[in-house]
Formats: sequence, structure tokens, C-alpha cells
Amino acid sequence: MREIVLDTETTGFDPHTGDRIVEIGAVELMRHVATGNTYHQYINPERGMPHEAFEVHGLGDDFLRDKPKFAHIGQAFVDFIGDSKLIIHNAAFDIKFLNFELSKMSLRQIPWEQAIDTLAIARKKFPGSPSSLDALCRRFGIDNSSRTLHGALLDSEILAEVYLELIGGKQPDFGLSTRVEPKDGENQNEWTPRSRPTPLPPRLTEKENAAHAEFVSKLGGDVLWLKT
Repeated sequence: MREIVLDTETTGFDPHTGDRIVEIGAVELMRHVATGNTYHQYINPERGMPHEAFEVHGLGDDFLRDKPKFAHIGQAFVDFIGDSKLIIHNAAFDIKFLNFELSKMSLRQIPWEQAIDTLAIARKKFPGSPSSLDALCRRFGIDNSSRTLHGALLDSEILAEVYLELIGGKQPDFGLSTRVEPKDGENQNEWTPRSRPTPLPPRLTEKENAAHAEFVSKLGGDVLWLKT
């Protein structure tokens, strides 16, 4: 099962009054596991950047001036997402902008039923509680300290973690076995998990490592930690 976690940044709130997309970021999941395959594109909006929008994502006129227009990247974007489910936080906003751009190119628009709205899931699961991406990161203990500004690819990566928590945690399908049974008509060799291109940073501090080493040194020479 292929899913695409997606986010956009724009010049404002409404494409029908002249606002445009300036960034698209997307992360591919296969059976709820990130494959390392991503899509990321900055886009020239062919208009000036309002100050309010610049304060949100930091993408200004000088930076975007030499970036491709949506008409030049639309087909590649459609090819990347295909007919996979799109995981989006506040899906109505992003789909509205994407379909506006796709319609101008006479490309297939994204049907509403192709999107899964994590904002709607969060509001249903935690009624009355804050449901922003930052609020959900705090709820689930997800590190979003690098999110000083909104960025489409970074937000997609964070949303992928939030999505997995919303649907049941790191093993939403109880797929505890490393062997995956193929579904009818599915190629068993279609995809298998790969090593992360960039290793995760260590979670232990130097102080914790030193305390552990001191503890092990007092256990004698026959402890498992010393056998490699």
C-alpha cells in the first residue's frame, strides 16, 4: 500500500484571488514505512510575496525568481503521486491550490476521496484539543525543534510521524513480522524496506553514555555488554 504524505507552501489563502503555490514537499510511505523516496520542488509563483506569507515560510521574491513555474513541473508532480492516497494536514487547503494549478494545465485533478485529512482525524480523536501540527508533535513526543519556519518537505516528514501515531503508532497494522505476505495481484518483490540514507542521530547524551560505561565497568569482565 503506497501513500504520499504531502504539504505545500503558498503566497496566501485563496488561489482564486491570485495566490499561488511556492513549494511542494512529499514523502513516500509503503505499508506505513518511509521508503526514502521524496518529492521536493520550489516554484516561481509569478507574483510578489506578501510580507505575512514570507514570515510564515521565509520564501522571498529573490529566492523564488529563478525557480520553475508550476506549468514546468506539474506533470512530474502528477507522475510522482499517481493514484496513491495523499496524507495531508488540512487537506482542503492543499487540494484546492493543487487542483487550481492542475486545471490550468488541463491535467487530471486530484479527487477529494484520494486525500486523507490528518486534521480531521486529530479533531475526531481528540475533540476540543489543539490539532495543529506543532500541537500534535507535543502530544506524541515528536521532535520538531528544527521547524523554526514552515517548510513543505520538513513538514511532510514530521506529518508522516504524526500520521502513524494517529492511526495506531509505529505498528498500525500489527505487522510485527519482517516477512510481508503479498496481496492478490501484488508483486512480492515490488518493495522492501531499505536502510535510512542518513542514520538517525543518537538519543543518548554523552553524560548517559559515560554513566553506562561506568556501571558496566563495575560488573566484571563476563558481562554481555563487553562481548562483541
